[in-house]
Amino acid sequence: MDGLASISPKMAASLAQADDRPTDLQAAAEQFEALFILQLLKQARSAKLADDILGSEAGDTYTEMLDQERAKQLSQQMNLGIAEALVAQFGGLVNDKSGG
Repeated sequence: MDGLASISPKMAASLAQADDRPTDLQAAAEQFEALFILQLLKQARSAKLADDILGSEAGDTYTEMLDQERAKQLSQQMNLGIAEALVAQFGGLVNDKSGG
């Protein structure tokens, strides 16, 4: 019974980070927006009319990594409204859980 009364270190760390929930939600929403932009870039790239003559698997990998970085930068510079919509949608849930 004493084992049930003690709090595990993971749970204690989770409770200590309860104040960071709105910040974590904002960061997750921004990452989701970056993923959305990445998907747009991938779809735009897949619409090419012909294969690249000098294309290779290494070049494709480089292009994927470049697109990921571009998506991250674009999500920080542009405001599509996706992150704000997610924060507005889930912000009440986070505030309710951290307050109670």
